[in-house]
Amino acid sequence: MTGADDLPPAGNGSALRHAVDVEGIAMSALLAEAPRPRAVVVALHGGAVTSRYFDAPDQPRLSLLRTGAALGFTVLALDRPGYGSSAPYAAGMASVQRRVDLAYAAVDRLLEGRPRGAGVFVLGHSQGCVLAIQMAGDERGADLLGLEIAGIGRHHHPRAAAVLQTRMRDRLGRARAGSGTAMRDMIWGPDHLYPAGAAAGMYSPTPGYEGDEVRRWPREFPALAARVRVPVHCSLGDHERVWRSGPAALADIAALFTACLRVAVDEQAGGGHNLSLGLCALAYHLKVLSFAEECVLALQNALVNGDERAGAAAPIELAGG
Repeated sequence: MTGADDLPPAGNGSALRHAVDVEGIAMSALLAEAPRPRAVVVALHGGAVTSRYFDAPDQPRLSLLRTGAALGFTVLALDRPGYGSSAPYAAGMASVQRRVDLAYAAVDRLLEGRPRGAGVFVLGHSQGCVLAIQMAGDERGADLLGLEIAGIGRHHHPRAAAVLQTRMRDRLGRARAGSGTAMRDMIWGPDHLYPAGAAAGMYSPTPGYEGDEVRRWPREFPALAARVRVPVHCSLGDHERVWRSGPAALADIAALFTACLRVAVDEQAGGGHNLSLGLCALAYHLKVLSFAEECVLALQNALVNGDERAGAAAPIELAGG
């Protein structure tokens, strides 16, 4: 295991920002390249942040981009449609299919001419899991290596549900006093799980479509999950306060992925909602990259054996509980 600041630099020493044109829309991302990657990890951030979420400022040990590249994975952290360079075009992104198409096209453009190794593995965090699952459930999703979802669930934590109901009752934005602080504590707490200043500079305005997406998610999750066929890994922190967590909640989520080759779940010790910015980030990223490596090996076994379901495991796996 490397020391706190001893991880090799990502690619040429940094995670670089790129932007490409997709049908007249600028799509941006952070990219950390491995010279001969095992695979590409496409990371999709949650709500109200950007791709910087996956490259913790002044915390290289906690950066998914740098850890991934150091371990042989190219990592592409995409600014989701309506974020980053595409923010001015958010009004035209109300359609789910439009956002899925933009994400796939942006990934293809950003990786054009770059080695992909065994293929693309998609990681979503929080609201980014919605797009990640939509991409995996699309017909193009059959070509993905696998999927990681973190910081999302089937049912909100009771405290979060109460705050969200308060906000929904007040459509004019005059939320009950203290509701903003309560939500911040649920998303960014407890404080001892994060390095000082972890949330600094992370905030981004949210595109208009996201509010409806948040409200629809608990109803739509089961049908979306049932369309996913590639291996899935699901993670929740043991201090998650936005969604219900714990072994029972993880098993409930895993049971929705009825068509998957393999479903594994993990309760991350010392983790809050924002796993990739917490002090547990390295531990969490190593688990995800290990699962991605297993997906690469499963594909290699399938190619050798001529069996597309090689490496499949029907039982749900629970780790870290």
